[in-house]
Amino acid sequence: MTALLRYRTALLVRSQHWLAPVLLYAAFLAVGVQWGQPVLDSLGYAAAGLLPVTAWLVRLCVNQEPPAARTVTAAAAGPARAHLAALLAALGCAGLLGTAGTVIVLVISRPTGADHAVRVPLLPAGIAGLLAAACCVLLGAAVGALCTRPLLHRRGWSLAATVSAVLPALVVDGSPANSAVAGLVTGSRTGTVQMPVLAVVLALALAAATAALTCRLVPLRG
Repeated sequence: MTALLRYRTALLVRSQHWLAPVLLYAAFLAVGVQWGQPVLDSLGYAAAGLLPVTAWLVRLCVNQEPPAARTVTAAAAGPARAHLAALLAALGCAGLLGTAGTVIVLVISRPTGADHAVRVPLLPAGIAGLLAAACCVLLGAAVGALCTRPLLHRRGWSLAATVSAVLPALVVDGSPANSAVAGLVTGSRTGTVQMPVLAVVLALALAAATAALTCRLVPLRG
């Protein structure tokens, strides 16, 4: 699996397809995160942007091989393992991006609540921000995996499904991503840090179930 992960990651890096989602996330942060803003609000904003970016990275990693190369990889390592490696490569890249975004927010934000009257400790805020980022990355990976091969083969339908699923995954009540981001924003109003542990557990379960389903379907649907 290590060799497969290196192969998938190298494909993504050399193709430079990662530039578009990374630049989108950078622009998202540049527009919404300003110097001196309350730290918890900014962490919630930065985490929310990871969901569509991760879904995009998953689609890129799953579809970056030409059909002939995909057949060779599947024959050498097994179709399920090859597909899982693509999902994990996208998840790892998104995780690095989310970590970088969280660190940037901690550096430039003011460690206070929304009213700038209550001081917010940076270490707990950073941990909560990383957990919220992990939650959005995991849910974004689940959305991306469900909206591409092996469930959807046509790129047009895949793109339309991804765009249609990203917003509900972020804003619908009961969504782990919505819960994690809302917890940060709500905590900013009172200056308290809420750890979205349950949201992360739910997002991890959804991502694992989605990965298991799609890996099981790969040998059947290609």
